[in-house]
Amino acid sequence: MSNENSTKPLPEDAITQKLEKNKSLTYKAFDLITDAILPLPKRKSKNEVIAKLTDEQVQKISDIQENAIAAFTGQLDELESALGMLAMGHHFGWKVLYMIHSKKTIRKYEDILGVKIRDIFPEKGPSSYRSFGLNLAEKIGNFWKVAGGDIKIPDRRKVDYEG
Repeated sequence: MSNENSTKPLPEDAITQKLEKNKSLTYKAFDLITDAILPLPKRKSKNEVIAKLTDEQVQKISDIQENAIAAFTGQLDELESALGMLAMGHHFGWKVLYMIHSKKTIRKYEDILGVKIRDIFPEKGPSSYRSFGLNLAEKIGNFWKVAGGDIKIPDRRKVDYEG
């Protein structure tokens, strides 16, 4: 004889399914709203989205990188990530870096590199216009609340453009 309960979902499963369905609907609604108020930026040429660094800036980045590598102790993935932030900073600007990293992570990477990102990178770089999170934060009008996570934005770390 079969157990009638074997075909009925457990209450926990039903709750989980309902939450997942609502979460999915929330993200779909968010996508529709953001598509209406935040169209994808038009694609620019490579020359327009890559920062043009001076010889002095290139040397400064090289010095920061070499000093960080020489002085580093710890987990290598943290050094690698800090160096990645260093490589991206001039192209996207420090505001985008705050969109993709927490304040705590930024401080950790600044300690590894021995710099303050707001001192070496521009507020916005030539590729910052592609940042979903930065664009929405500017529409909302409160960058620090979005960057700090007080205002939740799905895909705030996403970068995109209209192909």
